[in-house]
Amino acid sequence: MRHAVIMAGGAGTRLWPLSRMARPKQMLRLLGGKSLMRQAYERVAALLPADSIYVITGTRYLPLVAQEVPEIPEDNLFGEPHGRDTANAIGLAAAIIQHRDPQAIMGIFTADHLITPVDRFVAALDAAYGVAERQAEALVTLGVRPSSAHTGYGYIRRGRAIGDRSYVVEEFTEKPDLARASDYVTSGCYYWNSGIFTWRATTILDQLRRHLPKSHDGLTAIAEQWNGSERAATLERVWPSLIKISIDFGVMERAEHVLVVEMDCNWVDLGSWTSFESMVSADADGNVNAAIATLNLGSRGNILVSEDDHLIATIGVDDLVVVHSPDATLICTKRDAQSIKELVTRVRQQFGERYV
Repeated sequence: MRHAVIMAGGAGTRLWPLSRMARPKQMLRLLGGKSLMRQAYERVAALLPADSIYVITGTRYLPLVAQEVPEIPEDNLFGEPHGRDTANAIGLAAAIIQHRDPQAIMGIFTADHLITPVDRFVAALDAAYGVAERQAEALVTLGVRPSSAHTGYGYIRRGRAIGDRSYVVEEFTEKPDLARASDYVTSGCYYWNSGIFTWRATTILDQLRRHLPKSHDGLTAIAEQWNGSERAATLERVWPSLIKISIDFGVMERAEHVLVVEMDCNWVDLGSWTSFESMVSADADGNVNAAIATLNLGSRGNILVSEDDHLIATIGVDDLVVVHSPDATLICTKRDAQSIKELVTRVRQQFGERYV
C-alpha cells in the first residue's frame, strides 16, 4: 500500500519575523490564503487518501498540525521531542509505518515547498511510486529540471535511462558555486534535488541499518514502543543519542541503487525571503509585493511581505527585504537575507524569547 509522510519540523528561522518558534513557517499563510502545511497536504491528497498520509513534526506543533489538516487521523501525527534532522525523522516514520504495513511504499515530502501545477506533480509522484513498487531495492528521488543556475539548491546528475521516466543517479552535489551551477544547467544532465523521495519502508530501514546502524537501532526501539506505555520513556532515553544528520548525507550519497524521476513542475523551496522572487510576479519596477497593501514611490527590486493589511510604503529604496509582523519588522538588503539566522541568534541573546 502507498503511504505519504510530510516532514514539518523546522522552525524556519530564515523567514523571521513571521516564522517563530510558536508558529513556524509551515503554518504561515503567505500565498493563496492557505498555510504551507495545508498546501502540502492537499497536493499529496490529490493522489492518496487521508488515512494513508502522515505528518512528523515537533511535539509542540502537533496541535497546530491537527488544526491545519483535521482530515489526517490523530494516530498518523508523529511528534519529535526536538529536531535530529531528516534521517531520523524519516527513519522513525518508516519504522512506525512498517509495523502497521510490512509492504508499505513510502513517499517523503516537506511542508515548505511550493509546487505547481498539481496535476503534473501528481503524475510524477505516481511514476515514482510505481518505480519503488517494481524495484524493491531502489531509493527514488524526484528531480526538477533547473530553470536557473541556483546556488542554494542541491543538484543531481542523472545517468542512463532505465524507463518509467527514471534514470540512474550518478552523483549528488550540494549547493555548487555559480560557475559550476551554470555548467550543470547548460549540460542538461542535472536536476535540482527536490528532497522528495519514494521507497519501500523496509528498503530505507535496511539502508539506515547499513549506513547509520546506531540510528537504526534506536529508531527501531522507539517504534516498538510507539503504541505502548513506554513510548515517552523510550523517546527521552534514545532520541537525544541519535546522530543529527540529513537523509542526503546519511544515506542517499552512500547508497548504491539510487534512481531519479523527473518532476516536470514549477518547484520552489521556501528557504528564505528572496525565494519570493520565484513565486510572486514583480511589478513594472521589479518590486515583489507579497502583502495586501503596498506602495512604492521611486523604489525598485524590493521584496515586501506581510500577512495582514498593514500598509508597507517605500520611497527611493532599491533591493531591500521588508517584512512586517505584529511585533517585529525586518529591513535588510537582499544580499544580506542569508544572515537572518545569525540575526535571530542575536535577537534571542538581547531580548530572550520574546521575539523569537
